Amino acid sequence: MPSVETAAIPMMRRTLLRLLVPALLTAGLLPIATADDRWGTPIVESVPTPSPPSIGAPSHLLVDMHSGYILAHRDPEESWEPASLAKIMTAYVVFEELADGHIGLEDKVTVSENAWRSSGSRMFLEVGNEVTVAELLQGLIVQSGNDAAVALAEHVAGDEDTFAQVMNQYASRLGMENTRYTNATGMPHEQMRTTARDTARLARAMIDDFPEFYDWYSQRSFEYAGINQHNRNRLLWRDETVDGLKTGYTSSAGYNLVTSAERGGMRLISVVLGTESEDARAQQSLQLLNYGFRFFETHRLYSAGEQLTEARAWMGEVDSVALGIPDDLYVTIPRQEYDNLTASVSVDGQIRAPVAAGTEIGTLKIELAGSVIHEEPLIAMEDVEEGGLWRRMIDQVWLQFE
Repeated sequence: MPSVETAAIPMMRRTLLRLLVPALLTAGLLPIATADDRWGTPIVESVPTPSPPSIGAPSHLLVDMHSGYILAHRDPEESWEPASLAKIMTAYVVFEELADGHIGLEDKVTVSENAWRSSGSRMFLEVGNEVTVAELLQGLIVQSGNDAAVALAEHVAGDEDTFAQVMNQYASRLGMENTRYTNATGMPHEQMRTTARDTARLARAMIDDFPEFYDWYSQRSFEYAGINQHNRNRLLWRDETVDGLKTGYTSSAGYNLVTSAERGGMRLISVVLGTESEDARAQQSLQLLNYGFRFFETHRLYSAGEQLTEARAWMGEVDSVALGIPDDLYVTIPRQEYDNLTASVSVDGQIRAPVAAGTEIGTLKIELAGSVIHEEPLIAMEDVEEGGLWRRMIDQVWLQFE
């Protein structure tokens, strides 16, 4: 973890570590990323070395779960049919309903004829049967049951069309700008589209927001009505570090797979869309994951709420205000380059009380090879109330010399 040292600027500390050899950047060894929000949609501006594997999936993406750095990609914004990958959002909506207390895992759902008539993959529900939400979720996640998806949609929203509207609302909230759902199952529809980037966003949100339910994605089989079905994600058997997420297939979409794996505390998410077979989507996903884990490492540099520096607070009841960041800060870098990071903070001009906690006051910059690889706003970690009349008069005099 980078240390914090006091700089010559009054009431400020700067975190200083020496940079690695600047030639890294010019040699193209460094993936530079920027983010447009908390997790972000990082844009790789230089190609990692060695280059990512060349795989057959016409659209694919490899991203670090925590930092959001994209390590490999090909046409990640290409519009694609999600097929059963749509069921990740179906489960996400149901998990939100559970978290809000609107439904419960042991709620009994009466299977409708509409759910029973669902085509494609099924968990083999029967009309009129009462099935718990927990059973339906396992049928949805493990068996990829279309009948389970429809039954859950009807239980949450009354009908599947209304549920699809809710899916789109959550997609918008998560920043999935190029995704639209028309049903809960992923069955083909001309308006049902997504992208590899949006799908990675959803996978990240699933893992981050609902860790208590995520174990279901590593479940290898589920038995219902005397029928035992295996999870279609072959990587659950091939690589013990893989613990999710979802397969998808239609004749028009090809074979899709979203995979997440964790090795040594580093979690990667891969998305492959449009491969030619079940084996191809598994093999190509594993190639991406092995590449990312072999050549990169992710570090949490600072924690949310950790004081990184302090700044002079003029006209306040106290002399200074503590500054930190609102969320944990992760960066992904080439292996063995951690000691060559530089972190620095800057404060925006003179800070005058009153100051509300959470106010953006400065910037934290992380640099490698002479280039900024991440910027994060510094916020006030506490309220600073306005000082008394005498304090304000004294500070006003001192400000004349600043």
